[in-house]
Amino acid sequence: MDFNLVTALVALVWSIVINLIFVAPFLWIAGRLLVGKQKAKFTDAFWIVLIGTVVFYFFSLFLSDYISGTTATLIAYFIMLIIWLALVKHFFDCGWLKALVISIIAVVIAVIVIFIIFLILAALNIGTGWTPVSNPLNSI
Repeated sequence: MDFNLVTALVALVWSIVINLIFVAPFLWIAGRLLVGKQKAKFTDAFWIVLIGTVVFYFFSLFLSDYISGTTATLIAYFIMLIIWLALVKHFFDCGWLKALVISIIAVVIAVIVIFIIFLILAALNIGTGWTPVSNPLNSI
C-alpha cells in the first residue's frame, strides 16, 4: 500500500474538525450532567476529542497494515475504547465507571439531537439523504 503523507494529514485534520463539532458538545453536556460544571469544562471535552481523534487516527492508520480479520479489528477497537475512557477519566476527574456512563450518555444525547434535527429537516421538506425528500402527507 502506498502511503501519502499529505492525504493522511488532510484526512486527520478533517476528522478532527468534524469530531470537535459533533462530539465535543455532547461529551461536554454529558460530563456536566454527571460530574458537574466544575470538573467538566468545554475545554476538557475539546481536549478529550482532539487527543482521542489523533490517537485513534494514527492507531488505526498504522495497525491497518499489520492486522486483519474481525478479531484483530475488535481487539484494536477495544484498546481504543480503553484509551477514550482513560481520557474522559483524566480530564473529567472521575472513575472508570463514570467515564463509561458519560460516554454512553454522550452518545444517547447525540442520537436524540440528531434525530430531532432530522425530524425538523423532514418537516421542512429538506432531504438529508437519510430521510425522504417529499412529505408523504402531501400525496393524500
